[in-house]
Amino acid sequence: MNTQTNTLKLSVARFIPAVFAAVLGVTVISITGHVQAAALHDAAHDVRHATGFPCH
Repeated sequence: MNTQTNTLKLSVARFIPAVFAAVLGVTVISITGHVQAAALHDAAHDVRHATGFPCH
């Protein structure tokens, strides 16, 4: 019984990060899919400048 319980806990421990990553990915794709292209370009442009990456 103890081995089965430990295996179940290990399975759940591996499952939670995968679910979180999937939800985060779907959320990001959903949000960016509804934003206008100009807003995404401007945001990416500002991030490039903030991090010192040349973009011009």
